[in-house]
Amino acid sequence: MEAEATVIRLEPGKDFVITPFIKSICQRCLAYLEAGYPVHLSGSAGTGKTTLAMHLAGLLGRSVMIIYGDEEFGSSDLLGKDKGFVSSRLIDNYVHSVLRTEENVKSLWVDQRLTTACKDGYTLVYDEFSRSHAEANNVLLSVLEEKLIVLPEGRYGESYISVHPQFRAIFTSNPDEYAGVYTPQSALLDRMITIKLGCYDFETEVAITAAKSGLLPEEARKIVELVSAVREEPNNITPPTIRASIMIGQILCHRHGKPAPGDSIFMETCMDVLYNGIDKDGKLQKVIETAFGEKSSVTN
Repeated sequence: MEAEATVIRLEPGKDFVITPFIKSICQRCLAYLEAGYPVHLSGSAGTGKTTLAMHLAGLLGRSVMIIYGDEEFGSSDLLGKDKGFVSSRLIDNYVHSVLRTEENVKSLWVDQRLTTACKDGYTLVYDEFSRSHAEANNVLLSVLEEKLIVLPEGRYGESYISVHPQFRAIFTSNPDEYAGVYTPQSALLDRMITIKLGCYDFETEVAITAAKSGLLPEEARKIVELVSAVREEPNNITPPTIRASIMIGQILCHRHGKPAPGDSIFMETCMDVLYNGIDKDGKLQKVIETAFGEKSSVTN
């Protein structure tokens, strides 16, 4: 697929929640982007990095090119490469006694997404860029610093092109210890402004859960209180994120359950969604009961 087919326009989502906490992050990121610096959103899975990156791209108001990190990527997957050859043949017999033929063969170059974004001034969202090998991302060094794309021979005889002044870049990444993640080169990170994302504040998680699930705010609050309690449990292998609150809320809304220990739908859903290695000897159920201050007649 050619890069031009992947250009999209993003609008801020109607269910995107703006709280003072999120507004502060967005204002900082937009200030950096408008000043010409790329923004790198770093954090664990479930912290809303991609959603925030897409929202920021929409706020910039320009066409967006999206790249998803892949360990199979090479620099040609970002810049472009030859896709074959085009040949043409001219036969000139205007003068009957003279036959003139001319044949030309040239390579067919196709730009990939990075080149297209830089050339046309799009906003680039490079999601989980650290899933690509550092060698593949080396092409970004000159893009972000010298504002030049150094091209291999073959692109219509050009050796480099200047980056459009409206080009902006937003990156996201997971921690290095995640499977399938490669450590980015320091030279690349040095060219970005990194925003570390963790858990949101309590009121933001409540607002997001309510907006994404359709539950009432007071119902969403009970779910977030429970997820927060589970998150704080010691020896929790994978503490739940805001994504767990959204899952529970959406399932309850779909199945018409209520966030209460006496509701079998709620208890079953919590046992499934929040099972993160802490449910030994019924510990998860005890955490749920403690968070709500009442016992449950439902067993898992």
